Amino acid sequence: MKTEILERAKDYIAREKDEHFRKEVEDLLAKGDDAAQKDLDDRFYQNLEFGTGGLRGVIGGGYNRMNSLVVKSATQGLASYIIKTFPAKAAKRGDDGLKAVIAFDSRHYSAQFAEAAALIFAANGIKTYLFSALRPTPELSFAIRRLGCDTGIVVTASHNPPKYNGYKAYWNDGSQVIPPHDAGIIDEVNSVKDIKEISRAEAESKGLFVIIDKEIDVPYHDMIKTKLFRPQLIKEKAGEVKIVYTPLHGTGAMHVEKVLGDLGLKVITVKEQREGDGDFPTVAFPNPEEAAALDMALKLGAKEKADVVMATDPDADRFGIAVPGKSGDFTLVTGNQMGVLLADYIFLSLKEQNRLPSNAAMVNSIVTTGMQKAVAEHYGAECRECLTGFKWIADVMRKWENGEAGAKHFVFGTEESYGYNIETEVRDKDGVSAAALTAEMTLYWRSKGKSLLDRLDELYLLCGYWQELGISKYFQGPQGPQIMDGIMEEYRKNPPKTLGGIDIVRVRDIKNGADGLPPSDVLQFFLKDGTVVSARPSGTEPKIKFYATCRAEAGAGLEAAKAEAARKLDAIKKDIRAVIGD
Repeated sequence: MKTEILERAKDYIAREKDEHFRKEVEDLLAKGDDAAQKDLDDRFYQNLEFGTGGLRGVIGGGYNRMNSLVVKSATQGLASYIIKTFPAKAAKRGDDGLKAVIAFDSRHYSAQFAEAAALIFAANGIKTYLFSALRPTPELSFAIRRLGCDTGIVVTASHNPPKYNGYKAYWNDGSQVIPPHDAGIIDEVNSVKDIKEISRAEAESKGLFVIIDKEIDVPYHDMIKTKLFRPQLIKEKAGEVKIVYTPLHGTGAMHVEKVLGDLGLKVITVKEQREGDGDFPTVAFPNPEEAAALDMALKLGAKEKADVVMATDPDADRFGIAVPGKSGDFTLVTGNQMGVLLADYIFLSLKEQNRLPSNAAMVNSIVTTGMQKAVAEHYGAECRECLTGFKWIADVMRKWENGEAGAKHFVFGTEESYGYNIETEVRDKDGVSAAALTAEMTLYWRSKGKSLLDRLDELYLLCGYWQELGISKYFQGPQGPQIMDGIMEEYRKNPPKTLGGIDIVRVRDIKNGADGLPPSDVLQFFLKDGTVVSARPSGTEPKIKFYATCRAEAGAGLEAAKAEAARKLDAIKKDIRAVIGD
């Protein structure tokens, strides 16, 4: 093993043109001690996997790291697949030929990786548009459709810690790639031997490298504003709502401040977190799902007596909020609850304005709260389920637009991990548009004498009280994937009869597809009381994730229902922890 690792390290050094990453490996080889060998083992025991969503890994030198050589190799594979898939366009050049667009966030090396990828596309004859500075993931999706591109890339590791970076690959409809293209791209990436390269000067002279900014920014902002339901209410009442916002050192500030500012809303941004910074110095995890990430925003919100605190993650696709309760203390709203509130507001608004289509439907993932289905059905609409990941919500949108059997009119898409989409011009979750609609929703319920929490309680009384649970366990290192596979395999061979003392009445294994869903490594346990527990390995991180969504009747009051749901979920958590440890 040691000889193989050393040979791979030497091969990497010979191919890597970035001095910083090359020197990291050279220094480890020069040390030659046990610690250096262990580090080399981790950097070279495998290639950083180009998965169904692209790349994500620790930044550094080596084939199992995010670096210039790995990014170039992946882009060469993607370029080769695009050329083979669209041969007629590949034979042309310029606006009639193949086109790509690339965006990047505030992480370390994001700008360098983005330009490196752009130049690989250009070397393969693909005209490439690159933003001059950091931009959100949803704007990348919008740009693909706006520019008529065949593919796109956003360089980001979303909400991961600072040592990570990543690379998401997109298809020509603006969504992340799905079968069969994901497998085809992976095959091409894995078979790359030679990488075509070109200088920036040559790419620009050939018209294959183009910098973009306001030509996408402006229409993106305008599009978001058109998705609002009550512009007159905002115009009349905007001054009554105070918003505190944090982009968590990411890409969101310029767009959230601009869109909400244009609407006349007062936005107070956490200044210490406003500028892009790949170190994310004020947070342990730049993730609005983590309560600690909002600490500074909540303190500012309390000081300013804000009506709502908002946050977006580094690439501004995820969106979270906190709102003051009756005591004045801020309550964090979960991704599931936010999806419920937005779904309710969208359906209610369409109905009030006589614009609710007879076949209206929302889409959510199989691990998202069942409460959203109850809300949709309250308005005579449908809630269609799909696999976890916004690319699957986009896939449903695509199928409905193509008029496939059972097609519905899409009005909203959401998943539990703080992702929301209210427009068809973007085929991914969009934290910027979610911020704009949430501001309007806050104003609307305020005009009715209610807070967002008041409305949520009303919905609990209508649909029952729903509570969710999430558990994640990381399995780092070479043995991690095997451990996770073992956990899933044991569940398949010997599924439990109960969870939390509640009988399991049905097991749904989606490994080979089920109920019209494509194959995915997901197991779901349906309990006698309606609770659903799901297990799946993450597609982007070395961890296994469990989700539970539980309902309790609210007839005896919300406090009793909350206590019942908490008791059930605590018992379920103990059973899961007994299997995965901790």
